[in-house]
Amino acid sequence: MIQFQQVHKSFRVGGHEVPALLPLDLDIVEGEVFGIIGHSGAGKSTLIRLINGLERPSGGRVLVDGEDASALDGAGLRALRQRIGMIFQHFNLLSSRTVAANVAFPLELAGTPRAEIAARVAELLARVGLSAHADKYPAQLSGGQKQRVGIARALACRPRILLCDEATSALDPQTTASVLALLAEINRELGLTIVLITHEMEVIRRVCDRVAVLDAGRLVESGPVADVFLHPRHPTTRRFVSEAEHVDEGGLHRDFAAVSGRLLRLTFIGEHTYEPLLGRVARETGVDYNILAGRIDRIKDTPYGQLTIALVGGDSDAAIAALGAAGVHVEEIAR
Repeated sequence: MIQFQQVHKSFRVGGHEVPALLPLDLDIVEGEVFGIIGHSGAGKSTLIRLINGLERPSGGRVLVDGEDASALDGAGLRALRQRIGMIFQHFNLLSSRTVAANVAFPLELAGTPRAEIAARVAELLARVGLSAHADKYPAQLSGGQKQRVGIARALACRPRILLCDEATSALDPQTTASVLALLAEINRELGLTIVLITHEMEVIRRVCDRVAVLDAGRLVESGPVADVFLHPRHPTTRRFVSEAEHVDEGGLHRDFAAVSGRLLRLTFIGEHTYEPLLGRVARETGVDYNILAGRIDRIKDTPYGQLTIALVGGDSDAAIAALGAAGVHVEEIAR
């Protein structure tokens, strides 16, 4: 659905070219929720604004549904933007318009007949759970309700792509969870391709299928969320994962120095997550194990677990082999 082919972008500041994105290649598949994560200044917003032509690349091509967005102008660019909805961090609602009128606004701009607008607005407000708030103004809404209005407005012209620019960063955790659940429902039921940028790995874990990690304008890692989240390779990705897991890796490694036995990080995914493997392997191989840290949770709809354990006594090699044979990813931690 979206292809970045050797795309790079620089801005001219004070007579100098300042790179925002270094040359990168990236494909986003139709119907997936694709996450882009990075710290402030990593180039996330620049990347997403290249998709709808709010920015033009300094080099390379951005293909949207086979069309070179970077080459469009005038009517072609307007037609492209009608196929792309956008949700903003700070909602960007019109304060002088009601909820219904905010949702109707892009339809009015597109010249949609009034009767069709009324029906479409009612349909969208029902989808986002705001039918009872149609006549309220933005100032009367909570942050989560404002973002739901923003989502309804972004869907008004029946886009094929939905861009989410830090759509949950201004919301509390409970409201964030409800908005992410709504986006997942929209993706599932409408088949929209969703591109979501964030600085929170927890958001990526909850809703995305694949993820790209940006660091200072570079694409440093990408792949399925389960692979990137559970086995991060780049230091930037590992920092994001540690923040999401509320783990101080340096502190844990200092604590491990006093632990006896072989230190292992075990990764369970899917059906293996809830199986009593550790107890069975311990009985079969005579090892004792001490759980030092861990978490059982979900990546989108897939259960996973990661445990850091110490194996003591018995046949630890046989225990490691048995865990691997049962589908557990075993990584020995160097002290």
